[in-house]
This record gives sequence, C-alpha cells and structure tokens, in this order.
Amino acid sequence: MEADELMALVADGDQKAFEELYGLVSGPVFGLVRRVVRDPAQSEEVAQEVLLELWRSAARFDPRRGSALAWVLTVAHRRAVDRVRAARAAGERERLEARRAHHPAFDQVSEEVEAGLEREWVRRCLDRLTALQRQSVTLAYYDGYTYREVAERLSLPLGTVKTRMRDGLGRLRDCLGGTA
Repeated sequence: MEADELMALVADGDQKAFEELYGLVSGPVFGLVRRVVRDPAQSEEVAQEVLLELWRSAARFDPRRGSALAWVLTVAHRRAVDRVRAARAAGERERLEARRAHHPAFDQVSEEVEAGLEREWVRRCLDRLTALQRQSVTLAYYDGYTYREVAERLSLPLGTVKTRMRDGLGRLRDCLGGTA
C-alpha cells in the first residue's frame, strides 16, 4: 500500500496501517528533522513527536491537497523549525538574564591598581637577589622552565640550580614579608 491509502486507514484507527505507514515515513521524517535540528537526541525526540502527531491527526490529511508523504514531511519540517526557534529563544533569554544579573563582584580599577603595586613590589624584591638567583628564579617562575630545564639552559648542575632557587626564594619571601 502507498502512504495515501495508509493515511486513510490510520485516520480510522487502524494500528496495522500505522505500523506500515511508520515504516514508510520514519526514515524520511528523521532525516529531514536531523538536517534542521542537527542535535541527534533532539532530532529523535522531534521525529517521535511528529509520528505521534501523525497517529493523532491523520484525519486532517486531505489527499486533494497533496500526497501523504508531502503532508507528513511538512508537519515534520514545521515541528523541527519550531524546536530550533524555541531553543534559540531560550538561549537568548538566558543570555539576557545573565547580562542583567552580571554585577562585578569587585572594583576593577582598584583591583588593577593593587595588582600593579604587587608587580612593582615583586620587581623590587627580585632586584635585591643576586644576578644568578634572579636568573634562575626568572627562568623557573616567569618562563615556566623546570629546575632540570633551568640547569640545562644555564649549563649548571641540577644541585646548583636547586640551591640558587632555594636561596633566592627565601630572600624573596623575606623581602615580601613572608607572603611568598
């Protein structure tokens, strides 16, 4: 049987006809919905809604206005577009609410000034280190090298670098008031 004949039987409540119609249209319905919605889980949900609507509203199908498959795919397309629009609207509502609710938890200017002062304080303390200590600390903490990599870059034994680092960090801690 073709989809048009099956629709007439489904409109009369024929479950076997619906099973057959389902087999004919479920693939095209899911494919169309998947192209519009894109998300697989959402697409499955929308396709299921369309097929359920098909069972409930088969009596509304008018064969004089077009084929059953065209009617089913039109219903599927409309439902998929509705889902996409609803998701976009929900996302926009969330973004607007997030913008309304956004209040800086701090005074940005004072935070920037304080960070600048802290950087200057650290620079002054680094200047108090020996050149060798400053070089080791800078490579490790500002350039991101491991102690082993610092030793390789400076062509020094690892133990020497560790000693410089320990002594340099101790002096920094003392200079920064024990907060380092």
